[in-house]
Amino acid sequence: QVQPVESGGGLVQPGGSLRLSCAGSGLIFRVYTMGWYRQAPGKQRELVATITSDNSTNYRNSVKGRFTISRDNAKNTVYLQMNSLKPEDTAVYYCNAYRRIGAADYDYWGRGTQVTVSS
Repeated sequence: QVQPVESGGGLVQPGGSLRLSCAGSGLIFRVYTMGWYRQAPGKQRELVATITSDNSTNYRNSVKGRFTISRDNAKNTVYLQMNSLKPEDTAVYYCNAYRRIGAADYDYWGRGTQVTVSS
C-alpha cells in the first residue's frame, strides 16, 4: 500500500513558521516527483510546490520567497518549510507523489494535515 503520510501541521500566528514533513513509504521514493498542495474551505485544491527527482523545484507565486520544498531520499521524506505565514495560507496541506512511466501515471496522495494561521 503506497500512502504518503503528512505531519507537522498546527496552529501558528501570522509571521510564524512551520515545517511539514511527508514520509513516502511503499514506493521507490527517489524516482518520484513530490509535491505539496493545499485546499482551503470552499476552494479548489491548488499546487504549492513541487520537487523533481533531480531536485528541480517549482512554487506558486504567492509562496515564493517564504516557502521552501526539499527532499531527503535516504529518509524517503519531503519537507515544506513555511516562513512568514499569512492567514491566507490556512488550509489542509496534502502531499503528493507522482511518476509517469510511458503512458501510465502513478499518482498517490496523503490524507492531509491542517495548517491554521491565526492570531
